[in-house]
Amino acid sequence: MLTLETVNELTLRVTCKGGDILYTKAGAFIAGDNMGQKNYTFEKVLLGPQQGFAQAALGSLMRRAAGENLPLMKVTFRGDSVTYYADYSQHVVVYKLEMGESISVESENLLAFTQDCKYGVRFLGQGIMSQKGMATTELIGQGPNAYVAITTNGNPIVLSNYHTGNTITVDPDAVICWMGQRGTCDPSITTDFNWKTLIGQASGESYSFEWYGNQRVTVVIQPTERRGGIRVAVD
Repeated sequence: MLTLETVNELTLRVTCKGGDILYTKAGAFIAGDNMGQKNYTFEKVLLGPQQGFAQAALGSLMRRAAGENLPLMKVTFRGDSVTYYADYSQHVVVYKLEMGESISVESENLLAFTQDCKYGVRFLGQGIMSQKGMATTELIGQGPNAYVAITTNGNPIVLSNYHTGNTITVDPDAVICWMGQRGTCDPSITTDFNWKTLIGQASGESYSFEWYGNQRVTVVIQPTERRGGIRVAVD
């Protein structure tokens, strides 16, 4: 069994009791601690963590086509140990998914996840999205030990409307991920085009993601924006 937690904001600590499997961004391992000889091994994941060659190959093809492909490493534990992972001093956030709960995250911000998470890519079907495009990496909780670790550029901000029912509005290029029940928590895309936009007087915030009060969601954003801005696409 694995337990994931953040250490000093910038490092992921994974504690293993017995044996288990972890998937991480390739090259993220920085240190390990166990009694006796090292009891964990690393293996590059060529296609994906899905069971079966055909399913893994299809998943890999979809991720590449969507621009959401992430080089993965499989860590196999064969005893008690503590290992550490990081990604260029970025801040680390750990989230534990409930059964059936999903997290949609930019692939570049995904650091690690346990095998109780179903991993794949989902197309959002919107005409206007952030510079990452029209797809998102999705993980769904399928067991009692469904941990996900993500990275942010700077200290993250967490917004939630579970208790308030408020509308949440964010800049798409600052979004790291959002969590909620699958199929009910995808954002709406709002635009603010008017005559000022046509004469070069745009506010610089013409697009946004919005979640309304009836969409129970938790959103994680970072205090910096991705370069490249919004990309216009046709469904």
